Amino acid sequence: MSGRTDSKRFRVRRDSIPAARRHVRTVLVGWKLGGLADDASLIASELATNVVTHAHGTGDYFELGLRRRNGVLILEVADSYQWLMPELRKPTDDETCGRGLLIVDALAERWGVRPRNPGKTVWVQLATGARSL
Repeated sequence: MSGRTDSKRFRVRRDSIPAARRHVRTVLVGWKLGGLADDASLIASELATNVVTHAHGTGDYFELGLRRRNGVLILEVADSYQWLMPELRKPTDDETCGRGLLIVDALAERWGVRPRNPGKTVWVQLATGARSL
């Protein structure tokens, strides 16, 4: 089964983080990709947390997109914050934040950031384990 898509908007506020996590799990179980639900929902949670933490006040919503195509799950989080693009960095031992993209990097097959007008989209690829013709 290939070619499925899902998109949902969430308000830029703290209670959207667990809502995004639950949404990803529900969609993936429905798509029979429950084996990816833990990793994908954690990634969604980290990216949503980044939006709520860094993009607050720049727009009312962020968008969470899921696409299943040719053995790959693509998860995207888009917001309208355009001043800083996320970068992978190693926080010092005494920093209490800044590890979200390290988690994303550890779980993802590939990930990146692309600009949009306004803002950016952070995308993540996870292998589904099945390639379709």
